[in-house]
Amino acid sequence: MHNTQPTPVSQRLTVFAVVACTLSSALASNAAHAQTVPNGRLLASNCFQCHGTNGKGPGFDSLAGKSAGSIYGDLKEFQTGKEGNGIMAKHALGYTDAQLQALSQWLSTQR
Repeated sequence: MHNTQPTPVSQRLTVFAVVACTLSSALASNAAHAQTVPNGRLLASNCFQCHGTNGKGPGFDSLAGKSAGSIYGDLKEFQTGKEGNGIMAKHALGYTDAQLQALSQWLSTQR
């Protein structure tokens, strides 16, 4: 036989608190994961068509051997639009500052 007595309020509140805490933790974990910056190589895959997979693209500026700071500075300059409305301005605008840093760091390791 089943016991049909109602669950005490304190037990229901405890269960509710556990569920709420678990849900809150899961949402916070998802938010932290969503804010994680992809690695630089993945971000740089957008650059490979013109600059090559190793930063030595055919006919375009070579990125191989440039410092991360130099690449980052160039990309930030492109974001300002001062270089015109060319393709690099459009590409640079598609990245966050953290993504530009990761991208620059990875590209600087290519030789």
